[in-house]
Amino acid sequence: MHHSPKEMQQIANQYMQSGEPWPATARQIAEWAIRNKLWAPRPASIIEQCAELLSRAMREEYITDPQGRTVRAKHVVPMEKNDEQLRLWADIRTATRDHMEIAFAQRRQQIVGDCRQLKVDVDSYNQNANPDRDRPIQIEFDFTYDLQEIEALAAVR
Repeated sequence: MHHSPKEMQQIANQYMQSGEPWPATARQIAEWAIRNKLWAPRPASIIEQCAELLSRAMREEYITDPQGRTVRAKHVVPMEKNDEQLRLWADIRTATRDHMEIAFAQRRQQIVGDCRQLKVDVDSYNQNANPDRDRPIQIEFDFTYDLQEIEALAAVR
């Protein structure tokens, strides 16, 4: 049955249009998809497998906004409810400002974490493996000019 990211995105979009509660967790969408026979498992935890595939698919779904930009359609926010960790998904076109603010802040923190790991890796290489210790590899973490350049190139196209 449905297993590719595109097929899982279609299931998530069907759920969104079905009148079920939205925003929703991937688990809620998975339960609905299974109940409506839109997805069947391969041997494994049925709901967890479907939820993981839905999460991956929703993370990979992009749309074109009115200005012609390619943007991610679905955004996730971690939350705790009744001592259970949930990951609540919403669509950028209908999400609340609060949901999007939290989602964007979380994605920024992931980028900061990636940058920190890159810095640790570069520092370790420079201190332990760089054959030319007088010329350490330097990484710039201010992305202002990179973003301006990308936006300028996009404006030309």
